[in-house]
Amino acid sequence: MEHALLTRKLTKTVIDKAEPSDRDFFLWDKDLKGFGLKVCPSGRKVYVCQYRHGSGRRAPTRRMTIGAHGSPWTVESARNEARRLLGAAVQGQDPAKMKQEAKSVLTVAELCDEYQASGTATKKASTLATDRGRIERHIKPLIGRLRLTDVSKGTVTRFMQDVAAGKTAVDVKPRKRGRAIVTGGKGTASRTVGLLGGIFSFAVDVGLMADNPVRGVKRFKDRQNQRFLSLEELQRLGSSLRQAEATGVNPSGIAIIRLLILTGCRKGEIEQLRWQDVDFDLGFLRLPDSKTGQAIRPLSSAAQAILKSLPKFEGTDLVFPGSDLERPYVGTPKVWLGLRAAADLGEVRLHDLRHSFASMAVSSGSSLPVIGALLGHKDTATTAQYAHLHDDPVRGAAETVGQRLAGLIQD
Repeated sequence: MEHALLTRKLTKTVIDKAEPSDRDFFLWDKDLKGFGLKVCPSGRKVYVCQYRHGSGRRAPTRRMTIGAHGSPWTVESARNEARRLLGAAVQGQDPAKMKQEAKSVLTVAELCDEYQASGTATKKASTLATDRGRIERHIKPLIGRLRLTDVSKGTVTRFMQDVAAGKTAVDVKPRKRGRAIVTGGKGTASRTVGLLGGIFSFAVDVGLMADNPVRGVKRFKDRQNQRFLSLEELQRLGSSLRQAEATGVNPSGIAIIRLLILTGCRKGEIEQLRWQDVDFDLGFLRLPDSKTGQAIRPLSSAAQAILKSLPKFEGTDLVFPGSDLERPYVGTPKVWLGLRAAADLGEVRLHDLRHSFASMAVSSGSSLPVIGALLGHKDTATTAQYAHLHDDPVRGAAETVGQRLAGLIQD
């Protein structure tokens, strides 16, 4: 129950001196009608706003909470908010109802969950895993609490800048085995905003948003896909591979990296390779589930030689089984970090071996359509990024891509 509705000028001194009673009571501001403070028996003090919705004395009275006394609500900030709400009521609006409706609007985090549950039917499992990482490690921490109605183009721009600046950088162990190092950077920021654009497009399609706030945001140019190894770097990498082999580094990791160099395949395509996918008679890999669907990749004689030298394990069809024969070997990144350091390759990624394969094909005179077929590209625009390499100084060499690369990394 309520009692003792007192009216006086609300100041910090008055509020601090207000003592709790055995029931709620109110202090109403004498200067701004409808602005008040509720004092609870527990001692909690809450700013409120009271108004009539509609015209006439019979119009129903609404009372809504502004916020508890203390940061961020001071008496002056609460008074300003009450003035805004009372002004809206005078204009015929119902602030309490509007606040309730706003609460029903999804947050960005809730939209992300909806998207992952309903808007990703055409995406591959590997892509979904990447999306999930970007959502959980970048989107939700920075803007997950925002309501969809609060997201603007400016919000997205600030989000992108924050990711690029490393505000979501973290080094964690998400499970007993494994490690997640999130560094941020411009490339990550641009790709995450790209995902965010897809999520908001889903929201527009299902009627949750009127417009996509990502549209028009100028992203950082992602230059990671232009990195490829020079001849000298490939020779250093070959030396590091031979040294690692001699010192007992995991042979599966070494063989996988050699095959990545010689085939231009993606890491997952080689790590998850099965013997049934290897056609030695015709010299092809028949990949049932590559990033672009079913794919056929030609094997050079050097790549075939590596595969023929590998042992076959009883109880599994995997070319590179892990300690659990039912699962593929996943230690390639760890082996790569050691090789990369030994060869002084800086921040070169495993995926850059794929770009190096493409650059070698270009420099050997292969056409862009042929390179696209070698790499399994569906979109010619993806292959076109290598067009500028036609002027590479090693262009015109007579050996095939596989033979040249094998000569660089082997004795």
